[in-house]
Amino acid sequence: MIGDIYADALAGESAEIEYVDGTRVMLETARWFEPIDGDEELLSRCASPTLDVGSGPGRLTAALTRRGIRSLGIDITPRAVALTRRAGGFALLRDVFEDVPGSGRWATALLADGNIGIGGNPEALLHRVRQLLRPGGTILAEVAPPGTRSRVDRLRLRRGPRAGDWFGWATVSASDIQRIGLAGGFAEVDCWTAHGRWLAHLH
Repeated sequence: MIGDIYADALAGESAEIEYVDGTRVMLETARWFEPIDGDEELLSRCASPTLDVGSGPGRLTAALTRRGIRSLGIDITPRAVALTRRAGGFALLRDVFEDVPGSGRWATALLADGNIGIGGNPEALLHRVRQLLRPGGTILAEVAPPGTRSRVDRLRLRRGPRAGDWFGWATVSASDIQRIGLAGGFAEVDCWTAHGRWLAHLH
């Protein structure tokens, strides 16, 4: 989710996610600004320091900061970084696959709100995040409900006649996260559900 359309959506403009088959769904950015049921299940398991990958407007990064957990949000959209800072969190404009401060020293990495889909290759993403963690570090990820088909989609953002570039985004089912986690370099994967959300602990 990159480009001006995403930035405008974070500012309150309407936008759609468009799939290659022509299907469109609304991009609901407003829900990322306020606490979501189940957030506590993630936040309470975060150790200091925590890296929030794809932090968006920063609700989790800021919440961790308020709890006294050293945390950093990274996002590829300047507006998202600015919103995180405005909310009281620390954030930098970074791509997780490029240089990230504290590499090899993070205790926890968050892949919330489906961000395990970043890049369209969850195994590669998990390998990369594992490099950023310290020995014994963990990933907390949000996944799709059991029975959902794990897949990689090509999609882009659209606002009226304007459309962004196509990019890959993965959906990972709770049914498949153990297999994908092992392929990503993690020895153990546990799943649980909270308030209708499916969450995974990779360590």
